[in-house]
Formats: sequence, structure tokens, C-alpha cells
Amino acid sequence: MTFPTLRITYVGGPTCLLDFGGVRLLTDPTFDPAGAEYSTGPVTLHKLAGPAINAEDLGSFDYVLLSHDHHSDNLDHAGRRILANAKGVLTTVDGAQRLAGNSIGLKDWQSFDCVAPDRRTLRVVATPARHGPEGLSRGAVNGFALFFADQPDYVIYISGDTVWYPGVEEVAKSFNVRVALLHLGAARVPEVGPFHLTMTAEEAVQAAYALANAVIVPIHFEDWAHFSEDRAEVDRAFTSAQMKNRIRWLNRGRGIAIDCSPQAPNQKTRA
Repeated sequence: MTFPTLRITYVGGPTCLLDFGGVRLLTDPTFDPAGAEYSTGPVTLHKLAGPAINAEDLGSFDYVLLSHDHHSDNLDHAGRRILANAKGVLTTVDGAQRLAGNSIGLKDWQSFDCVAPDRRTLRVVATPARHGPEGLSRGAVNGFALFFADQPDYVIYISGDTVWYPGVEEVAKSFNVRVALLHLGAARVPEVGPFHLTMTAEEAVQAAYALANAVIVPIHFEDWAHFSEDRAEVDRAFTSAQMKNRIRWLNRGRGIAIDCSPQAPNQKTRA
């Protein structure tokens, strides 16, 4: 049995191009230039860095994995324009209603099957996410779990914008995650409240304990003014937990390959 390699090309922010078994998936498209501002009611988000790869240089992709459409740091103007280039945009039910067109809405734990070039079935499962503290309504958000139907024990997980909470813990219990792309940065928006809206570095450590076999790939912790924790903070937390070897950092504009096969080194590390 052939085990596919995952290749991740980092565009910036939450945006990565994944090639998994020949299926190309684009996460949360953000391609506007640096300096852009986005106002919604009292909140204005400030973009500090543009994409490492422009949308026109990205090449073709099959599907978009859109955690949510209603925040501009996950779908900006240029990102919105390229959605039509995909075979389908997998997102929340509410988001699919707003976007229409080629959008496909998924509730928590619902799945969508893609056909890989070798005719194998790549299954995408929508996973729970909570974009802030309990009781705060920030609109629906999806995470995603990806695996080939004939190899369900080798799973790629993308958290989407979420804090650490029982829903994410349930993902860890439900899947043997081999690679976890976690949205970090402890996003804070004063107009919303003093609390964090995405995982802190310490919460990422909790997630790593739960996702015991996973390589941890931090994304969506930079390029926007509302992040309160940077790479150094994440490094310190994982070093303190004796898990720094669990992290794979991405370089802007470049790709890395991660082996998802059983022969790959077991990533399990406990402090």
C-alpha cells in the first residue's frame, strides 16, 4: 500500500497550498497586499504583510478549505475572487449560503469525498471549532480532517480559527492525526473583548499532548496586527514542555514535504 506524502507551500497568514496524494487544496485564501484595512462595525483589521506567492502565480488547485468566510483575515478581497477557480469551496453551512456558486456547506462531522488522480477517495471531514470563549457568538467556523478512505488512520488536521476546547479534544480522540496545522497567535480584538480568539502557545501545547502522534505546523500567527503572540512565544512554550522537536515551521513562499507513512518517525513526545 502506498502512503502519500503531504507537501505544504506557505503563502502567509492562514493560507497554504496542500498537495496530498495529488489533490491540491488551498486553505483560507488571503492574497491582498500589505497595508489593507477591513472594517466591520467597530472592528478594523490591519494586514501587515502581503502574500509570499501572488494568486496568479499559485497555479491550479482543486478545492478550497475555507474555515469561515466572514472575517477578512481568513478570506480577503483577492482570496474571494479566486474561489471560482476551484472545483468546490468547502466551508460552513452559513458560509456556503452567503457565497453560493461552487460552495459546499458542511456541518460538524459531515464529510465530502474527492477523487485523487489515482482514483482513490480523499475524504474531507468538517471538524468542530470555537472562535473565542464559550458563549461569544463569532459565527460558525470549521476545521478539517483529511484522509484517504482506504487509509483512515493517517489524518491531516487543519484547526481553523479556534481556541482549545472540548470540540478540538474530540477531534484528537476521533482521528489518528499525523500532521496538525494549528491556527495560533492568540488573536485579540479589543472591540470584541480582552480574551483570545485563537489558540495561545500554551493551548497549542495542550493540543500537541492530545494529538500525540502529530507533527505540529503553526500557521495564522503572523501578518495581521491583531495577533498577540509570535513565533518566539510558541517556541518558548514548546521548549518548556520539552516538545520543540514536534514543530515544523514553514518558510514563506517555500514548500516542505512531510511523510505520513507508518515508517515515518513516531512524533509522540511527553514532558
